[in-house]
Amino acid sequence: MVDRMRSCVLTLSMLAAALVGSRAETVLLKDKAAITGKILAEKRDQVVVDVGYAVLSVPRSAIVKIQKEAGPEKVEKTGGKAVAAAGVEIKGGLYSQSTSSLPEKTVRELVQQLGGAVVQVRTPGGMGSGFILNEEGYLVTNFHVIEGETQISIEIFLQKGEQLERKAYKKVRIVAMNKFDDLALLKIEDADAVRLPRVLLGESEPLAVGERVFAIGSPLGLERTVTEGIISTKTREMQGKLYLQTTTQINPGNSGGPLFNQRGEVVGVTNMKITLGEGLGFAIPVEQLRYFLDHRDAFAYDNDNPSNPYRYLQPPSRMSRRAD
Repeated sequence: MVDRMRSCVLTLSMLAAALVGSRAETVLLKDKAAITGKILAEKRDQVVVDVGYAVLSVPRSAIVKIQKEAGPEKVEKTGGKAVAAAGVEIKGGLYSQSTSSLPEKTVRELVQQLGGAVVQVRTPGGMGSGFILNEEGYLVTNFHVIEGETQISIEIFLQKGEQLERKAYKKVRIVAMNKFDDLALLKIEDADAVRLPRVLLGESEPLAVGERVFAIGSPLGLERTVTEGIISTKTREMQGKLYLQTTTQINPGNSGGPLFNQRGEVVGVTNMKITLGEGLGFAIPVEQLRYFLDHRDAFAYDNDNPSNPYRYLQPPSRMSRRAD
């Protein structure tokens, strides 16, 4: 029975390779068996693979390694731990950061490559944007987009030919949030969630004033809107915080979306604009985002205690003494 199953798996592997060609992803199994196809979902106990004419559910216990494409760089997973390809470093199993200088590309090329990683974040009180950090469904948005909300849905946009197909996920968990840095970490937990492209985090410090950047988001609900501009200044101080100022158009609905450089790296998180002028948009520097992600346990959110992890109280006022 076991030999027959291995033979079947190997046969499926060879047929799938012929169907999907060079874009296939390979699941290496024990005893040198393999399945080649498109990975639809990765769950805790199994991996779902589309081999072209059938969908297989492969137990995690039978998998040795997964070789696949994840965003602009190739990533392998061995023993459940992500191992980045050359030029990419995976930080804390949560986000990826480029370790070498990527080539500059046109905005058109980068939008085609990264547009799928940008999502729409909806709540009963409003909406904003966000971007995917990894294939497990973790994503970033602004705190003010989800402030006071627990019913959060994420809308993704899948490219189908020349059209965008909208898909909504309503099982979304708040993982961590920082009110003062206006950042929030969410996770899509729907069982049927598809794998999406993920972004690479870059650095804002090397940016030069005048360098071109662009944003992808959903201003006023207009999904996958692309705006381009330059860095006006890297150290605009507002209310005790430093922001990237950009001429890239930022409008309500852009909040929480990524600001990219011309290498396709996230250099900031768009979060506000000055409404009395044009071309006065602002983004949180990516270094601030990385600090939040690296120390996310300190900002962990508990559904049983929405005030967690901290609650600041007003300092006690001085009580006047009354004469007896």
